[in-house]
Amino acid sequence: MATDKYLNDYYNGYDEDGRLASRHGSVEFLTTMRYIEKHLNPGDRVLEIGAGTGRYSHALARRGYTVDAVELIEHNIELFRKNTGPEEKITVTQGNALDLTGFSDDTYDMTLLLGPMYHLFTKEDKQRALSEAIRVTKEGGTIFTAYCISDASILQYGFQAGHIHELLSYQPLSGLMLGLKMPGYVAYSDPSVLFEIIRKEDIDELMADFNVTRLHYVATDGYTNHMRETVDAMDDKTFAAYLDYHYFLCERPDMVGLTHHALDIFKKG
Repeated sequence: MATDKYLNDYYNGYDEDGRLASRHGSVEFLTTMRYIEKHLNPGDRVLEIGAGTGRYSHALARRGYTVDAVELIEHNIELFRKNTGPEEKITVTQGNALDLTGFSDDTYDMTLLLGPMYHLFTKEDKQRALSEAIRVTKEGGTIFTAYCISDASILQYGFQAGHIHELLSYQPLSGLMLGLKMPGYVAYSDPSVLFEIIRKEDIDELMADFNVTRLHYVATDGYTNHMRETVDAMDDKTFAAYLDYHYFLCERPDMVGLTHHALDIFKKG
């Protein structure tokens, strides 16, 4: 896992709420909420693991759901609490996605794991986080897991932004967001650069050992980040049409590989 120091340094200076509130960033948020709402029922209890400043937790609590949140970074917890309204049935505690021993088995109707997998670099840690999320979820409940996907970064950061040769000669602690191995253009990174980026086949391999049923695999921002300036410049009518088109495409197998963020949605049991 990325060390607490790297994560604290990053999130102390990063405006994640602002990213999701921008027009291009809102596509990821709106898409995720669209799928969450598909699978929530009145009275459901939700756990968000790695809740950040609470963008999703607060949105659900303000819709009347009971939400418990776990977050590692103290700075994020302070903002989470500051943004909590008196009407929200919500708690936040400091904790780690790899160890949820304070939470009982089979407790939650829905569990959200929307950030931790970005920062886990070994198969063992990834499966431990998944196992903990599944453990605390009721039989038949749903788990949402988010990932950063590699090919979008290779195309945008590597080729479009002109860093491809740096990626191919990647050295740890260089400050680059990823490295690239040949053949196969396999992206890799380490905790010093914070973000782990993978492909759908890697996710399939991670999930193969669990007794779960996949409900959706979603390209949560699709092609949006490749054309963020165009999306940000859209008027409301054009943006509404873009969202409709994005929702139409976001589960198509021929389109999901180019997204920057993906959402794996599965049912326990």
